[in-house]
Amino acid sequence: MGIKQYKPTSAGRRAGMVSDFADCTFPRENKPEKSLLHPKPKKGGRNNQGITCSRFRGGGHKQRYRQLDFKRKRDGVEATVIQIEYDPNRSARIALIEYPRDEKYEFSRTYILAPDGLKAGDKVMSGDTENVEPKVGNCMPLSKVPSGATIHNIELIPGKGGQICRSAGCSAVLAAREKDWALLTLPSGEVRKVPVKCRATIGAVSNAEHMNISIGKAGRMRWKGRKPHNRGTSMNPTDHPLGGGEGRSKGGRNPVSPTGVPAKGGKTRKKRKPGGKAIVRRRPAGPFQNTA
Repeated sequence: MGIKQYKPTSAGRRAGMVSDFADCTFPRENKPEKSLLHPKPKKGGRNNQGITCSRFRGGGHKQRYRQLDFKRKRDGVEATVIQIEYDPNRSARIALIEYPRDEKYEFSRTYILAPDGLKAGDKVMSGDTENVEPKVGNCMPLSKVPSGATIHNIELIPGKGGQICRSAGCSAVLAAREKDWALLTLPSGEVRKVPVKCRATIGAVSNAEHMNISIGKAGRMRWKGRKPHNRGTSMNPTDHPLGGGEGRSKGGRNPVSPTGVPAKGGKTRKKRKPGGKAIVRRRPAGPFQNTA
């Protein structure tokens, strides 16, 4: 697992970097599992009425969605890792695992998030029995996870499936347990209470070098479905809060979106949100914190 840099044969190649895919299972003939692929239609940032809800979206390479198992509810059954694959829909790698044949379940193969260090041929298991050890790739309730362990794919509501710490290189630490609650230290620095019945997977998410990749050229962002981003200061005052002014100006206020929502680090989360009661220590404020 690492970053590969090409020879500077062009201006785009000079600055561009890609992953070497050393953590993926080779040869390349290992294609995705067809039964777990679904169509992924292009929306171009528009809703069902054709109104743009996300700006600067459109185009991009055709992709198919890989159906992942975030719940890991097949308890007490040992699964074998078939291969580690690249997923175009997320920054992390995914692992194809195979369970023994069972009439209760339609498929014996499924995808899970690949933890760092998981290889083809390894065994993984989920559940809260004594057979499930706290090793990389195993999924268990927070009540069974040892204190100080590194975890990812963590549930916030029991049975809903993993919701946090799912991107490349992310992990949380189980700091302590208090009765029916577990205290987790998240990557942002936030300390949050989560019910001990919620499940989590041992280990950190794979592909930690993803943050070091350099795109290198604008065309590569178009492959990803991202169109050129127009600055607010280059617009008219009717189009953006930062627009207007004689010549090239700084906008006259902290960075905001076209609707006036603070950007670049300012908190936008509602303080009276019900889930805020579970936050023990909030994450550090951004550089453009809105004090209004």
